[in-house]
Amino acid sequence: MPEVVEVELGQTARIPCNFSIPGEGNFSYINWFYEDKLSRTKIYYVASGQVFPQDTQYKSWVTLEDDFALTLRKVTLADIKTFVCQVGAGSLGVGENRTKLHVYKAPVPPEIKVNNAGISVTCSDIPEIATCISKNGFPAPNITWYKNGSPLWQDNQTNLRSTVTKESSGLYTVSSTLHNCVSREDRQSLYHCEVSYQLPGAERTAASQKINVTIFYSTEKLSLVILSPQPQVREGDEVTLLCKGDGNPPPEYELLKVQEAAGGFPPKEQNLNATNGVLILKKVKKEHSGRYLCQSTDFESMGMLEAEVELSVNYLEGLKITPEAPIQLQQGDVLALACDANGSQPLEFQWRKEKKGKVLGREKRLKLSNVTLESSGNYSCEVSVPGVPGLFRSKQVYVAVHAKPQISPKESVVHVQQNELVNLTCKAAAFPEPTITWSVNGTVQNHTERHRVISSLTVQVTPELMLSGVTCTATNKLGANSHHIKLQLRIRTAPPGGNTTEQKTQESKGVIIVAIIVCILVIAVLGAVLYFLHKKGKIPCGRTGKQDITRPDARKDEIVVEVKSDKLPEEAGLLQGANGEKRPAGDQAEKYIDLRH
Repeated sequence: MPEVVEVELGQTARIPCNFSIPGEGNFSYINWFYEDKLSRTKIYYVASGQVFPQDTQYKSWVTLEDDFALTLRKVTLADIKTFVCQVGAGSLGVGENRTKLHVYKAPVPPEIKVNNAGISVTCSDIPEIATCISKNGFPAPNITWYKNGSPLWQDNQTNLRSTVTKESSGLYTVSSTLHNCVSREDRQSLYHCEVSYQLPGAERTAASQKINVTIFYSTEKLSLVILSPQPQVREGDEVTLLCKGDGNPPPEYELLKVQEAAGGFPPKEQNLNATNGVLILKKVKKEHSGRYLCQSTDFESMGMLEAEVELSVNYLEGLKITPEAPIQLQQGDVLALACDANGSQPLEFQWRKEKKGKVLGREKRLKLSNVTLESSGNYSCEVSVPGVPGLFRSKQVYVAVHAKPQISPKESVVHVQQNELVNLTCKAAAFPEPTITWSVNGTVQNHTERHRVISSLTVQVTPELMLSGVTCTATNKLGANSHHIKLQLRIRTAPPGGNTTEQKTQESKGVIIVAIIVCILVIAVLGAVLYFLHKKGKIPCGRTGKQDITRPDARKDEIVVEVKSDKLPEEAGLLQGANGEKRPAGDQAEKYIDLRH
């Protein structure tokens, strides 16, 4: 029999009983007992091949197997006993052996309860950190404490107090309380506990969650910082002054501004209305510049802590342009402008005509000679602080140059149709503002844009209007200017999107007609020539078909031209003979024309 059989609570335990008898002998009986303290209780008796249960309380869950092994189902803590198997072999004697039954139960995962009241760094009394509890285990488990992953053991700075409680169920609840001295550095430390327990064949562990302990310590360092949108503080920014100490709980803060006194007097300190060491300055001005103090008292040492910071607000002010009033000049005059401003750092200047125009100059003064009407407009001075991004100001002044009207002609020739309504436009610029008149009556609409006038005339086209044209005249007290618009008849043309194939077909038909007319004219002329020669007797054509025309010897140098007819017999029948009679259709004789006369 094995010395020990291990089983988990609620599982099945099997205790074997193996024996041998010398020779060919057989057993006479087998007894199973369990020992409780010093007494034995028989469970089973086996004899003559029969099994006799002896203890009725075990009958329901204890079974004797065919190989005489004892099986216990749904083991409880009450089954933790020593079981004895006894075998009798008659005259050979009696033999027995025993097995101890061990039962195990895994505890519930450990719970940790932290000291929520907080712990001071003083170590006159070792403070309580947390308590770890492990419930319902068997046998009683063990608890180990860890700080930042390292185990803690009992010493002069660590105290471990453990208790073991046996529940009515027979299971054990174990608790352990950790007392440990802490320092400022332990505000980030993590604590946890681990329970170790036995199961059949192995030792197991289970860990609790990690906790952080609230630690109280005095303030040793104090800081005062400036929080702003950018490193360089500008007028109009929102600035926060933040005073902060490294103690826990945070100390009380007092924020002050140092006001320097004149005449050698000591500076004054103005108490500021700060909340928990935070002062918010909305839309700061240059007056907020200066030295700020943060003060705090350490109540343990009763010492005063102090921190200071210098706030510098960059500003740009007093921007002005001289002369300030709207400037009026005559054409050809000199324009002279000056720009000035004050700032916390060196300034840069830029002159532009209109805000988005090109840069005219980069000095405080701007000078333009021989101004014209086009020089009229808004002149802007832009001032910036190069060392402080985003800090700039601008101002502008309007300059008006006196000049007689200048007409910007939109068109000199307008193509029109008879009796249609035509819209004519005339644009003129001048200072003072010009007046536009038209040479004909019609519907007039005027639009003015800062010394510029746009006039539109709507009039019906007549033959008289096409002959005379239309004239617009712009006038102010300095003079007048006119522009004449001619009207021309519009020639109608085929639409660009017409049928190209149809046009080409019509053009081809026109060419064929012209060719036919030319051919008829040529035939008519040829017929007239032949008829004339025939009347003059120059064509001696007979009925014989072919006739030689000889030349006298005295006129051998004259030229005779032989003309052969390639016409068909039907066409040849149309030709007449020398005497004006028609040739028969079958006469295919060659023709000769005497060109001597």
